[in-house]
Formats: sequence, structure tokens, C-alpha cells
Amino acid sequence: MNTIDYDKLTEYLDSIVGFGVPSVDLIVYEDHKQLYRHMAGTVDTGKKQKVAADQRYLMFSITKVQTMTAVMQLVEQGKLSLEDEVGKYLPAYKEVSVLGESKKYPILMKHLVSMQSGLDYDLGRPGILRVLKEKGDAATTRELVDSFVESPLKFIPGTHYEYSLSHDVAAAVIEVVSGMKFSEYLKKNIWEPLKMTDTFFAKPMNDGLERLAAQYTCIDNEKYVPMEYSCNYQLSESYESGGAGLVSCTMDYAKLADTLACGGISMDGVRILKPETVEKIKENLLSDASMDDLHNKMGRWGCGYGVGMVVLLDPESIGSPAPKGVFGWDGAAGSCITMDTGSKRSFVYTQHVRNMGRVYGEVHPKLRDMIFG
Repeated sequence: MNTIDYDKLTEYLDSIVGFGVPSVDLIVYEDHKQLYRHMAGTVDTGKKQKVAADQRYLMFSITKVQTMTAVMQLVEQGKLSLEDEVGKYLPAYKEVSVLGESKKYPILMKHLVSMQSGLDYDLGRPGILRVLKEKGDAATTRELVDSFVESPLKFIPGTHYEYSLSHDVAAAVIEVVSGMKFSEYLKKNIWEPLKMTDTFFAKPMNDGLERLAAQYTCIDNEKYVPMEYSCNYQLSESYESGGAGLVSCTMDYAKLADTLACGGISMDGVRILKPETVEKIKENLLSDASMDDLHNKMGRWGCGYGVGMVVLLDPESIGSPAPKGVFGWDGAAGSCITMDTGSKRSFVYTQHVRNMGRVYGEVHPKLRDMIFG
């Protein structure tokens, strides 16, 4: 594994702020030791307040890394199998209609975790609107998740990749299997063991805002404009989105990244997963057609997709010096978590800008290559 050029890394992070991103924060760990941290920029709309070490962010889709860790804990314990039908736990999912198909099909857990379920990310689907009209903010995770399949699936489960609400469904399964609210499960089995004291669901949105970085949106890939705090994936006050619902900070997520990179054992010696379970997360679960979807629709060339995370399978094909097997995921405001079990090295990068396409195609790959290459 390479020695990181910290001066170049700092220079690159500062350049991101230079082209308009209000703030950035990056932590790198290797085998439970913090190798590097750099924060730059400001987190208020007046551009006076510097980014703090315990700054909070809406984490959006890197919430999924925690949801998948929870799923694999239950798999490891024999309480769940990726081959199980989702309908075993959620009766509404026993057999589901598929667009253009005369027969109904089951969704398997492996289809949920790998985004091959046939669901999509339409938050305005009729079932969701019906439940919210009937229950309002009292609508629970289970009630809303059950409503997703009132509309037909887009394709037969397992045949394509479509980024979707699948991991929200996985959160409901976790509730059924564990007998706990999703947040309670995460608190007991991930947050408390890893001492993640600044992680919680983004509800109510007026709680915890005192350390939440100002949220921006990117216009025309060059203008950064403040926007109102919004976590539209938290569908109600009682809903807990396994796909995008968490508020957290860079330090907390770095603890999780380090733990997964080190085969499931934390810097305090607490094991949340076995090494072989972490390796299972990295196994590509996509069919050939789904791989084409991942590459062509998501732009994740040279990669496959395992248990809720993208995995670098062919670095040479994209000119990356990073090793095969680097894995992780990113979020809608531009944050990412990336790990390598071979070197036990990991990094977490945070920012708070929506609609910024270049962060996924340029910033995250550059950081990966500089840190792992």
C-alpha cells in the first residue's frame, strides 16, 4: 500500500473549496490509527463559521452502509438469509406485480441489498401518498414500506439494477427480525458499540440543527446556493429511512469505516461483524444486465455492487491505481465512505451540497486514488 502524499491531498481538498464548495472534511484511518484529517471552508451562509470537528451533516445515502451492516449482523447470527423471500417477514411482499407481466414474483433479500428488487426511488408513488394522507406524521416505517408494492415493480426481481427504496424495505425487515425499532437496533448494535455519539435520524428536523452545516444546492455545476434543510427521504416523523435518513458527523462515520476496513473490529476491540462477513459484503451480486445498468446509468465503471456498496473489481480498466476490492458508498449531499480490508485503510469525506454531479465522477474517485493508489 502506498504512502499518502499528504501535502497533495491537502492541496486538492483546498482546491475543492476554491471552486465553490462551502466546506470539506476528510479523515483517513489505517488499522485503527488516524493518519490524516483536514477541514476547510465555512458552514454558515454568512461564510464566517469555520467547519468544526463535530460538525453534523445530513448523510443521505451513506445511511445505507449502516443498514447493510445491520442486515449482515442478522445474517451472521442465522436470523436472516440473503436467499430468504422478503415476504417471509413482510407479507405485503409475498408475491408482487411486475409492470407488463401477467404473473407475480417474489423479491428475495439479495435483490433488496443489491438494488435488483424492481423498486424505484419515486417518493410520490400512490401508496406513499395514501398512507401519508391517512396517517400523516404518525405513519410508521412498516406502514410506508408495505405501501411501496401497491404499485407494480419496474422489472422482474434479479434481472436489472435500479437505485431505489430497497434499503428502506431492508430496514423494515430488520425491525421484524429483531423486534426493535430500526433506530433502537442501530443504537444497540452499531452506535453504542462503536461510540458513535453524534448519529441519529433526521427527525424532528428542528432537533440537532445547532451543529448542522448549512445545506447548499449546486446549479449548472458551478453555482453553490444555500437551500432550506431538507431530508425528503424521511417520509414522516415516525418513519426511519434505512436508505437516507441519518444525521451524523465525519468522526462518527470514520469509526464505522475503520471498523469495516479492519474486518469488523473497532479501535476499542469491539467486534460488530466477522471478517468473512465483511468480505461477503464485497462480493458482486449483480447479473450481467444489472452490471450494464450500474455502469451505464450510474457511471460506476470498473465496479460491481455487493451488499449495498459499490466494489472496485477492475481498477485497470478505469486507470485507477487503487487495489481491487475497495468498497463503499456515497450520499446525495456529496459525502462518501470508502474502505479497503487488504490495507485496513479507510476514509470518510463530508460536504453538504445537493445536486453536484462532479463530486461523484471527479472528487470521490480522485480521493480514492490518492489515498489507496
